[in-house]
Amino acid sequence: MKYFNGFSLLGEEGFFAPFLDKSDFTIAGFSYGAQVAFETLYRSQERIEKLILLSPAFFQSEKKSFIRTQLRYFDQDHDMYIQQFLNNVTYPAKVDLSPYLSFGKREDLEALLSYRWEEKKIIEVLERGAQIEVYLGGEDKIIQSNQAFTFFSELTTTELVKDAGHLLQF
Repeated sequence: MKYFNGFSLLGEEGFFAPFLDKSDFTIAGFSYGAQVAFETLYRSQERIEKLILLSPAFFQSEKKSFIRTQLRYFDQDHDMYIQQFLNNVTYPAKVDLSPYLSFGKREDLEALLSYRWEEKKIIEVLERGAQIEVYLGGEDKIIQSNQAFTFFSELTTTELVKDAGHLLQF
């Protein structure tokens, strides 16, 4: 299995063990990593049977002012921004993500916030024979999981983990 990390994280895939498939023909990603995993599969000619999207970053329903504001806060105080971000990622669970902290770059944050999931591309991946599973937390403080659920559930196997947050923990 190939795994792609979330923004400002490295090695956090252990949190998602119940959702992951260790097959060599699986790609998985968390949050920003879900976007990267999808694009990797979309551009790849390799045999991939399953794509697992864990709390995929989904901001296409946000206004451009939201993106500008997030980037401005990041530029003003990177450390404080990341700390608040990680607090929101772990909610409602009490998890210490500091061992998994990696330096998040502005370019990555901008890519994460600006990314647009395209129905056409998802359909192309499905037509190539890949199965797509999406897991969302009902108590997510990073994305609007109800809007993400509406978008993904029309195209993919999508599960809303009712009492979980972005990290899919309780």
